Amino acid sequence: MIKKLIAVAAFSVLLAPQANAWNDLFNSIWGAKGNETGGIIPWSPDNEARAFEIASAQCARWNKYPLATSIFRMPGSYIGYRCVWDQPTVAARRRDRVDVMIEK
Repeated sequence: MIKKLIAVAAFSVLLAPQANAWNDLFNSIWGAKGNETGGIIPWSPDNEARAFEIASAQCARWNKYPLATSIFRMPGSYIGYRCVWDQPTVAARRRDRVDVMIEK
């Protein structure tokens, strides 16, 4: 019984680095795709948190800046971005409430 426990523990220690290597291989094949005009990143909560880094690394190859075009938050969807020459500026939208009185 003890030999089996030791064997299982040794096997799990050997497989731990392999699991990370498998995930890296899997993500490199099915992960973010892009070129000099833009690309897509498969949506997941982790990828959404790192989307700007991933897109920046892709666009930086051509000295461009990433600009998000779409984010669909559901498994199987993608985060879309395009690469632009000029650095995007942050624009704040202000929505004022307008009261409208309708008369007959």
